[in-house]
Amino acid sequence: MPSSRPVSSPRPDPDAVHPRLRPLLALARVAGRDDTSVPMAVRRARSAGQSRWLGWVVMRPGPRPGRTWERSVPVDGGRIRVRLYRPAGVEGPLPLYVFLHGGGFCVGTMDERDPRCRAVAAGARCLVASVDYRMAPENQYPTAPEDCYAALEWLVERADELGFDPSRVAVGGESAGGNLAAVVCLMSRDRGGPAICHQWLDVPMTDATLSQAGHRDVPDGYLLDAAVIDDYTAHYLASPEQADEPYCSPLLAPDHRGLPPAWIMSASHDRLRDDATAYAEVLRAAGVEVTHTRLEGHVHPSFAFTRLLTSSLEYEEQAIAALRRAFGRAGDGRGVGS
Repeated sequence: MPSSRPVSSPRPDPDAVHPRLRPLLALARVAGRDDTSVPMAVRRARSAGQSRWLGWVVMRPGPRPGRTWERSVPVDGGRIRVRLYRPAGVEGPLPLYVFLHGGGFCVGTMDERDPRCRAVAAGARCLVASVDYRMAPENQYPTAPEDCYAALEWLVERADELGFDPSRVAVGGESAGGNLAAVVCLMSRDRGGPAICHQWLDVPMTDATLSQAGHRDVPDGYLLDAAVIDDYTAHYLASPEQADEPYCSPLLAPDHRGLPPAWIMSASHDRLRDDATAYAEVLRAAGVEVTHTRLEGHVHPSFAFTRLLTSSLEYEEQAIAALRRAFGRAGDGRGVGS
């Protein structure tokens, strides 16, 4: 049983926040960006609108793909959308990257992360599948991870039709999507599902019990406040006891052996930073290859601010290069499950 002992990092220095982020932080405090008192439907609409505006200001649009299309995927109790991005000018069966957006399991859309999916498709020369999983509170845990795993299986079963190589499959996500990506890897290992050669986890929540030290040591005001985390987690779970389950908190899985190599990123001024660190530690202890990057001066979502921050663009390029290398290793027969 891996230790869930909270890891700890130095308390973040407010003066160490990247200077170009400070006006955004001040604006967010004035605008009440994360007001938990309004209904979830209103918060979703507000989040989508703010993300569209903010995305134009802070995120590069990404290269135009050769083709973008959507498929409807059957899941337990309904259907979900999967949007596919095929890069321009690349022939033959491609690798597949399954992307899971963030938003606290309650908000967020595929459209908001369209720039990232375009960049990954072009940079890693792969087919990207962005999954529109069902969200809480209408669809509580374990709906979201089960939707994501069902989408993975559906995609792999149609590899020939969709034009990708089922021996070169990776998954990844951001924040709540990072949680879901880690859980999908656990599910696939536990259920004898599709082989996954790489997991890419940006600012992931890995401990839904909220026990890691970042929740105590990182104050509010960095685009992810304690009240928001508490509120989203309460909406996601049907009962507090579910937070101890491995498919809700992948950090608490009894065994992490045999999981795919992991690329994990945390941010210095993020309450979830020690979730990422703790998960990197338990994976390494289980013999899993791990690269963990800490972005200094960054807040929870700022790794995606590729137009605003040079360090964000550089990070994205490094992560995509790592994904492309992982596909290359899998193609050489050295990937997990090959």
